[in-house]
Amino acid sequence: MVLFPVVLLITFGVIEGALWYHARNVALAAAEEGVRVATGNGGSLTAGVAEARSFAQEAGADGVLSSVSVSGDGGDVEVTITVEGSSQSLFPGWSGHQVSQTATGPVERFTGPG
Repeated sequence: MVLFPVVLLITFGVIEGALWYHARNVALAAAEEGVRVATGNGGSLTAGVAEARSFAQEAGADGVLSSVSVSGDGGDVEVTITVEGSSQSLFPGWSGHQVSQTATGPVERFTGPG
């Protein structure tokens, strides 16, 4: 009789951890997609940030990742995009765990023979 609440709490804890891990993966994939667009030939930082935001909203549309914010930084050599949000929670009244993932990549550029 006493064991059932403990098993139930452990089960919910494992599911809560899995939801956090999935939200983390969605945020990382969105950041990497934004970096891919921003560093590509003819890409820009604003296009990368927009792509990361769009990817995060589409991939996390079912509540996996909520309150998404995307920021970017970079220049001519390197681009960094950070995606932040909250994971889904099973417990009422709790907004979930904060998730923050960052991806960085070199800007593609052509150089002449030197």
